[in-house]
Amino acid sequence: MPGGAAAGRTEGFRFRRLDKPEEFRQVDELQRTVYGPDSTLSLPPPFLRALEDNGGLVLGAFADIYLAGVTVSVLGWDGTTLYHYSHLTVVRPEYQNHHLGFRLKAFQRDEVLRLGLSQIRGAFDPLQSRNAWLFVRRLGGTPDRYLPHYFGQLADSVNRGLETDRLRCVWSIAEPRVEERIAGHLPTPEEERGRWSASSAVVETETGESGLRVPTAVSEPTGPSAHLEVPFDLAAVREHEPASLRRWRHAVRDAFRAAFDVGYVVDDFVVLPTDHERRSFYLLSPRPKAAAPPAGEGGSV
Repeated sequence: MPGGAAAGRTEGFRFRRLDKPEEFRQVDELQRTVYGPDSTLSLPPPFLRALEDNGGLVLGAFADIYLAGVTVSVLGWDGTTLYHYSHLTVVRPEYQNHHLGFRLKAFQRDEVLRLGLSQIRGAFDPLQSRNAWLFVRRLGGTPDRYLPHYFGQLADSVNRGLETDRLRCVWSIAEPRVEERIAGHLPTPEEERGRWSASSAVVETETGESGLRVPTAVSEPTGPSAHLEVPFDLAAVREHEPASLRRWRHAVRDAFRAAFDVGYVVDDFVVLPTDHERRSFYLLSPRPKAAAPPAGEGGSV
């Protein structure tokens, strides 16, 4: 949707590049609000200033002069492809039900297209259903590599007590499918449920003592479609079923590695109501043979 979010205003928010020292300081304050005052994740304002002026993008969503959310990306190069790597997207808690993360990413897409690039890459925690919904479902990104314990131990409020596994996600921002997803053209609930019910389970789960789901077994995907379950609400698991955090992490790690190793790809993410609960699933299918990687390049890391 070139020109959409980049027009500057969307339902009360103004989207633009940051350019004043006090705005970069607001980013630091915003990160500490979300990740905790002692977080080591915060990007210092001088670095953000230098990044914005040297090929990076520090993009903010403002409610008047108040920074409601920010997304930060840098130029990346893997030896063959020039892209933007999206390192950080943070939204203040009071604005997280305003679809602001989606709007920020749409604006980021406009700006990267304006730079003449056609790809944004990033990484997110595969257990975070909210992030998977945004990056895979709404934006049309494609997770392609599993990165175990990618950042090592982190002590912030979001990552504390969990190994920092991540899914690398490639967002081909000029593709028609991405245009369609951003425009809101999504499968119907009936199509979603039909595909899920006809697919094989990669992670088996059952209801734990707290009433929340816990993983019980992992298997390789089979057939033309498979689904891989993750917690609907990881924060609720942390609060009410903390003993299962490690089980979830290792089950999902094993499941993604198994799926990638036998040639399956993630092509969607759904949240479905089943038996009075909401459950979250990645949907997978066998990689088309024409898209198979060269020998020696596996899908998992």
